[in-house]
Amino acid sequence: MKKLDQEWINQLPLKNVQSLSPVSGGDINDSYQVKTPDHVYFMKVQPGRGKQFFDHEVEGIHLLSQAANVPTVVSSGEINGDGFLILDWIDVGSGNQYDLGKMVANVHKVHNDQFGLDHNFDAGKIPKNNHWQDTWQKFYVEQRIDPLVKIAAKKGRWNDSRDQHYQVMRQQIIDYYTKHPVTPSLLHGDLWSGNAIFTSKHEPMLIDPDVYFGDREYDLGVTTVFGGFDRDFYRGYNDTYPIEPGFENRVGWYRFYYALVHVVLFGETFGPLLDGILSSFN
Repeated sequence: MKKLDQEWINQLPLKNVQSLSPVSGGDINDSYQVKTPDHVYFMKVQPGRGKQFFDHEVEGIHLLSQAANVPTVVSSGEINGDGFLILDWIDVGSGNQYDLGKMVANVHKVHNDQFGLDHNFDAGKIPKNNHWQDTWQKFYVEQRIDPLVKIAAKKGRWNDSRDQHYQVMRQQIIDYYTKHPVTPSLLHGDLWSGNAIFTSKHEPMLIDPDVYFGDREYDLGVTTVFGGFDRDFYRGYNDTYPIEPGFENRVGWYRFYYALVHVVLFGETFGPLLDGILSSFN
């Protein structure tokens, strides 16, 4: 974690900063609690990444706010080449997963006429090509899973066995969506349980988005990889925006992507998870 000196802190768009304390905030950002005499903030910093790193998150929060409870953006910008994002501090509590499921379903009801987003996200560890596409299979195969496989291969985390199963899965995706086109939905894009929280007022909230418009089953597939979502979540979702029949046969297409992301970022610790998912594609 980069040490932020007083000269850096003085450039923040906050008056009378009394304290700045490191807090847990994931593996990607340096995270801090910032206190002033009359307010508490949550700040994320990306050393050396510039303002553009958080522009995508700010847009994502704005888009999700159409249908979800999200953090309040106070400011974002750049200090000495470091990107920063300041949000209102959130006191975390507990809540009803049924309500969370309803909220995610309402996000997915925000539709678009194409798949993708109005900008790419190139500042992260895994660049995202969000170029607009008319079909989900073209977007997901050519702009998500194929590029990720290439990155894994370059890192030495791909092999012939994985590729054999992957080619079967890849063709399944193309064949299915050619015959079963879907409507582009607004996606959170990184919907693991750590990014779906409850406030101290028991309200569900979505944080840390990586938004684009895609098949809503992608978000649902991600929720199944590491758990944390119970039956009430899926019941709330299904009561609000029913899942299409046969989802259990498609969920592996999206579990695969999220598992491979973890293999690319963190290594073969997640290899058994990836191989277990791929083994069903013969």
